[in-house]
Amino acid sequence: MKKLAVLITFLTLLFITSCNDGYKFTLNVVKKTTLNSSISITLKEKNDKPVDKVQFFVDGLEITADGNTATINTSDFGVGKHVVSALAFFPGKTKKVNNSFEVLADKAPAIYTYKIINSFPHDTEAYTQGLEYYNGFLYETTGKKGQSSLRKVEITTGKVLQKIALDNQYFGEGMTILNNKIYWLTWQAKKGFVYDLETFKLEKEFAFNKSEEGWGLTNNGTELIKSDGTNKIWFLDPVSFKEKKYLQVYTNKYALDNLNELEFIDNKIYANKYQQNVMVIIDVKTGAVLGVADLSDLKIEMEKTQKLVPEDEVLNGIAFDAENNRLFVTGKHWGKLFEIELIKK
Repeated sequence: MKKLAVLITFLTLLFITSCNDGYKFTLNVVKKTTLNSSISITLKEKNDKPVDKVQFFVDGLEITADGNTATINTSDFGVGKHVVSALAFFPGKTKKVNNSFEVLADKAPAIYTYKIINSFPHDTEAYTQGLEYYNGFLYETTGKKGQSSLRKVEITTGKVLQKIALDNQYFGEGMTILNNKIYWLTWQAKKGFVYDLETFKLEKEFAFNKSEEGWGLTNNGTELIKSDGTNKIWFLDPVSFKEKKYLQVYTNKYALDNLNELEFIDNKIYANKYQQNVMVIIDVKTGAVLGVADLSDLKIEMEKTQKLVPEDEVLNGIAFDAENNRLFVTGKHWGKLFEIELIKK
C-alpha cells in the first residue's frame, strides 16, 4: 500500500508538472469594430517562448495566418459577436486560447416614411402572425392558443376563402410558401408544420434545433428564413430543416432584437420589430440594418375607425407582390390591410 501511495503521488506530480508547462498565452483582438474594416488577431506568449505553429479560427472556421498573427476583413463574417480562437503548437503540446469581438454596421440605417396607395378590408378577428402574397391571394396565419389558423384570403374584400385551425395546444406564428408547400411555425412548442398549398392538408411536422422559438418565416427560393425573437435570423434547409447558419442583426449602434414577421424582397430581408410599429430592412449577407421605416402613423390611421390595444394590436404582417411591385402591411386585429410605398427621407 505504501508503494502504491508513492506511485500515485509521483503520477500526480508528473501530471501537474506536465500541465504546468510555463507557457502563458493571450489572444489579442479589438473588442468592438465596424463592418468592412480590417482587424488583426495576435497570439502572444508572455515570456516570448517559441511556438511551432498557430492555427486561428473565427466562429469555428479556420482563417489564414502569418506566424502568430491573422488578419481578417469583418465583412467576411458580418455584424454581431464573433468567437475567435487560436490553437498553439509548442514542444510536445497544444493549447487553445479564446477571445471575442463585436462588429457594428458601418453606416446608420436610411430612414423611410411611406405613402398609402390603397387600403382593403382585413378581418379584425385575425391576430396576424404571418402574411404572404402568392398567385393573386394573401395567405395568413394567426396566433394565440385556441385561435390559431391558416387562411387563404381575397385581397380586395378581405374574405377568407379557405381556413384550417391549429390544434388548441399550439400558438401559431409565421408562415411562408415554398415549392407548393406552406410552412407554419409555432411559438414555444419548438416545432413547425408543413401543409399542402392547395388542400391545406397537413403533411409533416419538424423540430426546431438551436433556435429557441418560432416568430417570423419567409424564404429566398431555396432556404427557409426564420426569426426567433432575438437578433438572430436563421437559414434552414426546407427538406431536412437543419439550421444551416444564422445572421446577427445590428445597426451602427446596437443589436436589434424582437424581430418578428419577415418578408424576402429584392434580396433583402424586411422585418417587423415587435411592438415598435416599425419595419427594418436587413442586408441578407451581413445582417446590417440598411433601413428603418417608421409606420407608427398607420396605427394612428387605424385608430380613426377602430380602438386598438396599444401593447398588443401592433403592426405585424408584410407581404410583397413582386410582379406588380406592391407592398402590403397590416397588424394584429387590424380592420385594414394597407398597400404602401416606402419613401426614403
